[in-house]
Amino acid sequence: MTLRARLLACALLLPVTAPLAAQEAEITEDELAEEIPEEIIVTGRGLDPALSTGIYATTTLERDVIVASPSGRIEDVLRGVAGFQQFRRSDSRSANPSAQGVTLRALGGNATSRALVLLDGVPLADPFFGYIPLSAIAPETLGAIRVTRGGGSGPFGAGALAGTIELESAEPGAVHPFMGNAAINDRGESELSGVLTQSLGRGFAVASGRWDRGQGFFTPPADQRVPATARAAFDSWNAALRTLAPLTDSVEVQARVAVFRDARTLRFAGADSTSAGEEASIRLVGRGDWQFDALAYVQARDFSNIVISSTRFTPTLDQRRTPSTGIGGKFELRPPLLEGHDIRIGADYRRADGALQEEALNAVSGAITERRRAGGVTSNLGIFLEDDWQIGPLTLNGGLRADHSSITGGFYRAVGANGLPVSTLIAPDRSDWSVNWRAGALFYATRRLDLRAAAYTGLRLPTLNELYRPFVVFPVTTEANPDLVNERLRGFEIGFDWQPVNEVVIAVTAFDNEVENAIANVTIAPNLRRRANLPAIKARGIEASVAAKVGQVSLESALAWTDAQVRGAGPSADLDGLRPAQTPEFAATVTLGWEPAPGWRLAGTLRHVSAQFEDDRQSDRLAPATTFDAFLAVPLRGQLALVLRGENLTDAAIITRNQGGSIDLGVPRTLWLGLRYGF
Repeated sequence: MTLRARLLACALLLPVTAPLAAQEAEITEDELAEEIPEEIIVTGRGLDPALSTGIYATTTLERDVIVASPSGRIEDVLRGVAGFQQFRRSDSRSANPSAQGVTLRALGGNATSRALVLLDGVPLADPFFGYIPLSAIAPETLGAIRVTRGGGSGPFGAGALAGTIELESAEPGAVHPFMGNAAINDRGESELSGVLTQSLGRGFAVASGRWDRGQGFFTPPADQRVPATARAAFDSWNAALRTLAPLTDSVEVQARVAVFRDARTLRFAGADSTSAGEEASIRLVGRGDWQFDALAYVQARDFSNIVISSTRFTPTLDQRRTPSTGIGGKFELRPPLLEGHDIRIGADYRRADGALQEEALNAVSGAITERRRAGGVTSNLGIFLEDDWQIGPLTLNGGLRADHSSITGGFYRAVGANGLPVSTLIAPDRSDWSVNWRAGALFYATRRLDLRAAAYTGLRLPTLNELYRPFVVFPVTTEANPDLVNERLRGFEIGFDWQPVNEVVIAVTAFDNEVENAIANVTIAPNLRRRANLPAIKARGIEASVAAKVGQVSLESALAWTDAQVRGAGPSADLDGLRPAQTPEFAATVTLGWEPAPGWRLAGTLRHVSAQFEDDRQSDRLAPATTFDAFLAVPLRGQLALVLRGENLTDAAIITRNQGGSIDLGVPRTLWLGLRYGF
């Protein structure tokens, strides 16, 4: 059976999970009272967060914050979290999809995610590239986001090198049965979304869809535009169906199928990229004495990209297909074995396979000069054990995880126009075991002050993209490296959460993290880079947040200061002490909100990101950027509200790319007008 057939079968079987209608029977009133079971509440969530959640630096974003983003994009919501960073400053409308990596704590990166991103427990990273398909996530479908900084140890911990970002769908019973949103901006771009929730017996079905499209803006500054310069046009949509149903009074089943498509144009006419995906998952959650969470998922992704010459403005490379498949699952058990202990035992598995198919083109004639194929398989099997032990005001946490990772089937082949081999690589298969751990303590010093400390290690496998796919962002060529080894993290942190008065919460964390064998794009010649394992990237700093609410006024603020340095040796000795590429030293955000009456919300957000460097040798600088965004919701009648949004209202220049003076800019001043219902 093909993958698409499997996905279709999953979609057709979803309604089967709804409870069957009760058969008619003649019973007395007394019998009726005896036989009707207690109400079963279906939440759609996983198991409750462990006690140890408070030990590690964790930020939770509630739904009212998620649906009040000035841009309407999930990355804009996450920028309100201290330490969150994308590879580039551009958002998911004007960036190449393969550059949408996310990380935490300024640990650097090369467009691959160093943070584990989950949606209802399912990893979202692209199986081939490792980026997060941000345009496939509709913020209005979410109920909460929990961001935990620092290395992970539990389920899927092999991807949580810098931390974990957990997206949870909204509980069906906690939102309006229908939510709709329509908006248009001053460039004529539009967004349209809807979420429909239907009860099915004691379960629910939730259907959602979103469509964003527009002509975009010019990313090059005015003095660098040429006749071939094109706006960053985008056209993306996503749709999902999620069903939830109780199997017993303590077990519920959750099933989801989803599809997305995203097309963008970057810098020049014809420089088109597309990303697409289909996925399905099924999850069983048991909330009895022996709690458990069992999950299985499958993902099908594809990516294509046309590279345009910046001198002739004709195609030079057609990355026509990059199909990939991800499969995986986990099982977590919480047995009630010891009083005062919260024990978690489980295993998880992930497998990614994919292949690049591209043709190099003659910039003058358009003829194919070389055909290239590359790909392979990575997999990881993890076994974990974790325990939270509560002793009065003290909570202790200890976790141990063993991972068996493998990289197999790796290859790269280039064939000339005459059919003769130009380059051939068959990478040897390899595998290994690694052990990671984490430990921490949380002490309730007073009713208003919590003290915490933690230490941990982490692991990340190189992606197929890093291992086997070379690429060009003119005029720079970046080579792949089939010999890359796993990244390893070691770190510790201390912090406190203080509530001086009921209306104010202050959280501060000081951390010291080091990524050994950090994978980076290392310059080896003018206009030539190669992926390589650096000896280490060391990052230490402070994260802080303040949340306050006094009557109708609220304040949410976060800042992150990080001293990040490369540890260089041998071929990378000249990088020693330099700041990692694409890594700011300081970032801060402040949101001031006012809700004078139910349904009303006025908020302004001020953000600042300090200077950072485009490349590893710090030759190209990205200037600091300070932006101001605003959001206004005005109730009109019933559930209908008028929404006004403003992005970058000061029209600040946000430099997102600078390669030898060739510059791209982020979103300019943008004004949105829309209506929404049921939010």
